Amino acid sequence: MDVFLSGLEIIARWDVIAALLIGSIGGVMVGAMPGVGAAVAIAIMLPATFSLEPIVGLTALLGIYGSSMFGGAIPAILINTPGTPVNALTTYDGYPMTRRGEARRALGLAYSSSFFGGIFSIVCLILLAPVLARIAPMFGAREIFLAALLGIVLVVVTHRGQVLAAGMLVCYGIFLKTVGLEGAGYTQRYTFGQTWLASGIDLIVVVLGLFALSQAFILLSGKDQKYELPPLAKSGFFSSMSEILRFKRVATVASSFGVICGMIPGVGEFMSQFMSYGYAQKTSKTPELFGKGNPEGIVASEAANNSVPAAAMIPLLALGIPGEELTAMMLAVFYVHNVIPGPQLFQNQLDFVVALYIALFILNVLVVLFLLVSTNSLMKVMLIPNRFLGMMILTFSLIGVYSLRNSLKDCAIAAAFGVFGFILKRLNWPTSPIILGMVLGGLMEAKLRTAMARVETPWDFINRPIAFVLFSMIVIAIVLHVVSVVRDRRKGTGNV
Repeated sequence: MDVFLSGLEIIARWDVIAALLIGSIGGVMVGAMPGVGAAVAIAIMLPATFSLEPIVGLTALLGIYGSSMFGGAIPAILINTPGTPVNALTTYDGYPMTRRGEARRALGLAYSSSFFGGIFSIVCLILLAPVLARIAPMFGAREIFLAALLGIVLVVVTHRGQVLAAGMLVCYGIFLKTVGLEGAGYTQRYTFGQTWLASGIDLIVVVLGLFALSQAFILLSGKDQKYELPPLAKSGFFSSMSEILRFKRVATVASSFGVICGMIPGVGEFMSQFMSYGYAQKTSKTPELFGKGNPEGIVASEAANNSVPAAAMIPLLALGIPGEELTAMMLAVFYVHNVIPGPQLFQNQLDFVVALYIALFILNVLVVLFLLVSTNSLMKVMLIPNRFLGMMILTFSLIGVYSLRNSLKDCAIAAAFGVFGFILKRLNWPTSPIILGMVLGGLMEAKLRTAMARVETPWDFINRPIAFVLFSMIVIAIVLHVVSVVRDRRKGTGNV
């Protein structure tokens, strides 16, 4: 109780509440704009958060992260275009309901499912916080290195059909992190005599290029989309939101999948929603209606999606290991303020961790209240021309890059990565492995240097229980992937 009250005291400040309010409402609006997404918004916001206190900056980013999927359900249901990539499954049953004239019912189910998933995960993880505080000190340099390596392996193998591409991009991200002045021996690596490379390639510059500028180029190079918005009934939100009680089993299981997948680095929303959607379809009394407007499909997808953000903060805060690109961006805020996530954070600053979970709880309440009174107005943001959005993203991104170090060279690097990200997106290749490679690569190098001082044989590296478990998980993940590839190839359908 003392920890909870301390966390509440941290949150109960006007600037923290203002940041949470701006982030949550802004996240809903960004999510409702097809073609933008939370990654772009967080990338643009990052430079602005560096001048704020860690709790203020993180609550603003958490607001965007946690609320964007709420907003992403609106275009997914109304115009069959997901506002964020993780709302794709919502289109399967949401849009058919809209075509039947049940748009408001579908939106109400999406809002209530998202709220249920968010609150469920927060409650689970607040209960887990004391346990994690006891386990976290057991992680030394070897364990954190192996956990980071496990994260990289999972990031690669979960990109089914693109494993080679994801593997190459992760390695490229690790390589980018080695550029510049090496910390231990103060020797220059891969600078090729260029003094401007001695300070390395900044993670935020790469993030803004790969996510924000590349998306701006895509929006600017495309045509403005014209959508026909369906009419919404003036009432019925509360009755449709209360309908979640009919599907509480599906919502609970889907939220559980989200919590479990969120805690595993490299898995996240996509795996959780496919697992929950598959479960809902197999256990439904009307499985033939899935994809044709079954409310259970919306509940499974949205509850799983929105239970991930709180869970994804566990590996980030306890071990300093981000599970995907959004939490990797948040990690930069910690580093800028010299607050290092890891075992010591859970052990010594548990009230700070609880404060973040309280912020997530408030976020879910704020977003639902906002959506209840503003859905009709939010529909209009889908009509903003793509090229106008692209120009705005381009402008704010370049301003953000320049503000980091007042350097035109950073702008040039960001533009180069923007073009590279544009090419990757056109090829339908993932961009997140590069960011995760940069973050986890730097962490792995630092922990490996520390661990090797006490390691004489390979067995010494895994002779502790947690280290051995992590090593076993790495081996199992690789073996299972190889087995699945071989099985698919024998069936004639497999690809790497």
